[in-house]
Amino acid sequence: MKNEGTEKQENYTVVDVRKMTGNFLPGLLAKAAHVDVGKGLCVIQSFEPIPLYAAMGELGFDHVTEKISDDEYRVYFSRIEKKGSSFEDAGDMPLKPTAVLNFKKIDNRLADTVVNFWSMIWGKEKSALEMKTKLLLSLSNGVGAGRFRQATRELIKAYSIGLSVDEMDELFSLFVWNSGVGNFASEIGPSPLFGAYQLIKDLTQKGETREKVLKVVLEKFGENNPEVNVMFQERKN
Repeated sequence: MKNEGTEKQENYTVVDVRKMTGNFLPGLLAKAAHVDVGKGLCVIQSFEPIPLYAAMGELGFDHVTEKISDDEYRVYFSRIEKKGSSFEDAGDMPLKPTAVLNFKKIDNRLADTVVNFWSMIWGKEKSALEMKTKLLLSLSNGVGAGRFRQATRELIKAYSIGLSVDEMDELFSLFVWNSGVGNFASEIGPSPLFGAYQLIKDLTQKGETREKVLKVVLEKFGENNPEVNVMFQERKN
């Protein structure tokens, strides 16, 4: 995208995330939310931070990306309008793909490759499959492989963009059918995936709004939950 970012660097707060550890995205988005129209942020990363484009776009930012070297990208995010976070489409879904940062710890080129692959699958502008379908397919694959961390994240993302409780009921009935009663009872039932589903269902039946339900679910099954977080966490003694 073309904007005046590189011509107005004096208006930009520089955020160098190359050496940051852990999930810095919530803090970055919180900082971005307080940026005035006409000003911006310059984010420095060791690979092109493609997943960040949609998240910042939903807050009203345009961007220009400058590749300084193979290990340094500067993205100038310029705020062109004030927009709030609503979780109404894929660009603004919760539980961003922070696992990409794990590949960066191995090799910046690997991270760049993975990010571009992610963009081809999840950032495609004219996708033949709607986002909710993609998430449910990914969720089901996660369950089949025993990756309940991934499956839980996909369920919450799908709920944030409109997945209904009725659809969840049918989905989990299919899991019983395809995986078997015994596997469902011993593996799926005790998982954070089933816990998130039950919490969503209970709160919905009590008449809570989708916004309120999502907030509560993210508090219990969001990045602070070690069974859902994809970043390394040291065990506390």
